[in-house]
Amino acid sequence: MAKSKIVYECSACGHTSAKWLGLCPACGEWHTFEEREEVKKSAKKHKVDVSSNGESAPVRLSDVTYEDRDRRSTNMSEFDRVLGGGLIKGAFVLLGGDPGIGKSTLMLQVAKRCPDWKILYVAGEESASQIKQRAGRIQLKGDNLYVQSGTEIRDVIAQARKLKPDLLIIDSIQTVFSSELSSLPGSVQQIRECSAMLQQIAKREEITTLMIGHVTKEGEIAGPRILEHMVDTVLHFEGDSGQLHRLLRGVKNRFGPAQEVGVFEMRESGLHEVVNPSDLFLSDSRSGVSGNAVTCVMEGSRPILLEVQALVTASNYSNPQRTASGFDQKRLQLLIAVLEKRAGLGFAGQDVYLNVAGGIRISDTAADLAVSAALASSLRDKPLPAKELYIGEIGLGGEVRRVPFMNQRLQEAGKMGFEQAVLPYSKSMGKPGIGLRSADTVSKAIGR
Repeated sequence: MAKSKIVYECSACGHTSAKWLGLCPACGEWHTFEEREEVKKSAKKHKVDVSSNGESAPVRLSDVTYEDRDRRSTNMSEFDRVLGGGLIKGAFVLLGGDPGIGKSTLMLQVAKRCPDWKILYVAGEESASQIKQRAGRIQLKGDNLYVQSGTEIRDVIAQARKLKPDLLIIDSIQTVFSSELSSLPGSVQQIRECSAMLQQIAKREEITTLMIGHVTKEGEIAGPRILEHMVDTVLHFEGDSGQLHRLLRGVKNRFGPAQEVGVFEMRESGLHEVVNPSDLFLSDSRSGVSGNAVTCVMEGSRPILLEVQALVTASNYSNPQRTASGFDQKRLQLLIAVLEKRAGLGFAGQDVYLNVAGGIRISDTAADLAVSAALASSLRDKPLPAKELYIGEIGLGGEVRRVPFMNQRLQEAGKMGFEQAVLPYSKSMGKPGIGLRSADTVSKAIGR
């Protein structure tokens, strides 16, 4: 009879230990060890292999053929933008996102937009009737969609070989398991082995495979880190539960540019593509109010206009508050220090609140000048000129530095009706069609 013993496994990297440890010696994460029962198996060799004979012959690179038709469009322009033009035949894609953000809905809409594709949907979290109900909301008949409720990995691979689908959807990888392992579904060992087998079936059978993955409370995809290295493309589906828009961000892409962003809007009938995100994020913008400034950030190759809102008010406490939503708080503190030192503005005894309208998060340093202008406007209680744009990075010396893709940013501003832009001087700019006011220091930009 097989004997069992208790071991402790790190949920982040899979490192095992005979006793519980607070700090994982392999990956350095704290409090990640979980108790599990390890069963000693027989001497029979266990292989993570899905081939029929276990052999794989090498081929000469000159004999390998590739055609442009291997990339197929999903007929969703925002999804294709993030993928680099469409799904590659035999690609292995990982989609992560918060619960309820719309990952499964996005997959069903791909099935709706591609009626000539044969799609196998492995449902580990919903029954076939629940998927039918969800499909009814987006008016998907599902003649091309095959739903499988079983999540045993060998069964999934057998059905994929039998059906030969154009797209295999795994919802989610945390529910797929191998009966040859003693650990529970969702464990590091199960995710690692099932992902390796799905990778093999995707490459050998040229079946495009898209896995949906859970995320941790820190916003990272749950499971071993090696999971993100195994796949060809990593997509993050982001959004605020209080907002209607959703962002599909490409974090890694072997077949196209990374950091591209697709914008969707969640409605009763499902996800709808947003062709002009700037119009969406500026739709509720109010002119004539102090503390509001507009900037243009780059999300991949796409320029997006965003409104930055600042509120500076007298503090009732000895330690004034510094709160930022959608912007790095440490970066906010740095900009406040620069404004005090280089522009002569006094924020001592003032609470500072900063918000990026629309719930989007800014990581582009080109928004520094807009944040500084909004802070100065709120402190002085003087509104900024209407239809004026602020673009530029601010250094510790108070200088306004140039940022890339300036022509694309100004062209987007011109489309949205902006009349003037405040930015660092550059000789390489073309004719943007709007007025320019160059400023080499932050004090000149905000009007000391």
